[in-house]
Amino acid sequence: MQHDNNNRSAANAAQVRLGSKVAGAGQPCYVIAEIGINHNGDIDLAKQLINVAVGAGCSAVKFQKRTIDVVYSAEELAKPRENPFGPTNGDLKRGLEFEIEEYKEIDRYCREVKVDWFASCWDEGSVDFIAQFDVPCFKIASASLTDDNLLRHTRAEGKPLLLSTGMSTIEQIDHAIEILGKKDLILMQACSTYPAYYEELNLRVIDTLIDRYGVPVGYSGHETGLPSSVAARVLGACVIERHITLDRSMWGSDHAASLEPNGITRLVRDIRLIEKSMGDGVKRVLEREQPIIKKLRRVRAAHA
Repeated sequence: MQHDNNNRSAANAAQVRLGSKVAGAGQPCYVIAEIGINHNGDIDLAKQLINVAVGAGCSAVKFQKRTIDVVYSAEELAKPRENPFGPTNGDLKRGLEFEIEEYKEIDRYCREVKVDWFASCWDEGSVDFIAQFDVPCFKIASASLTDDNLLRHTRAEGKPLLLSTGMSTIEQIDHAIEILGKKDLILMQACSTYPAYYEELNLRVIDTLIDRYGVPVGYSGHETGLPSSVAARVLGACVIERHITLDRSMWGSDHAASLEPNGITRLVRDIRLIEKSMGDGVKRVLEREQPIIKKLRRVRAAHA
């Protein structure tokens, strides 16, 4: 796949409809609150996190869905791992997995509070499971980027796709896009370390992806702070995704790389302020500057 200077123009004009909102050129940043498995297997906690996302002004919430016996080997599930659900890793994985009744309640509750929801599906059965609901899109996790069968199965649903690119080479991304095509596709720059160090984030890859593929590009962050996610928006990311939690000290593998309620609220606020600040690139004298000119400019310009 050759680099094409026309790709940037295409990306700068590209938009993807995600449910009730549009992501891409000229649109407000689509902010995803990744609940993932931070609900700790508790539907009430999941609803509290949905409330946090709605209160912060997020565009959508996202969960993760796995068929445990497909995604993990029997050996992995049998490993000792103390957790609230039992003594093995399998007890933990099954305890964190929501099934049909929980997802029906998630779907009902998200409709009630008027926020879109969707999920990262880690296997074909999970795609079929989530497809029972009228989700606006599907997310493909970085770990699944090289799973050709899962890519094809997810694309066959006919929904927009967000593809995370963590732990992947450019050649692997090329191959994934050959399978998926570029229609209704958003690429997400990501670093798959939890939490990620700032020096690992490589935000300039956002430009690389825009130039190379000509599709909308977003950023999925696993760092602990806010500045890099705000910077990603300035660099052209049209989607920002961050994990959220009620408390980063809670038990569970993803809480430490998540934003607490105050953090996600500040992030959305800062992104919206940045969007107001960007302007149109045309240098002009503002009406509100005219009194300052009269007051402070000692030498008048030769040309108006």
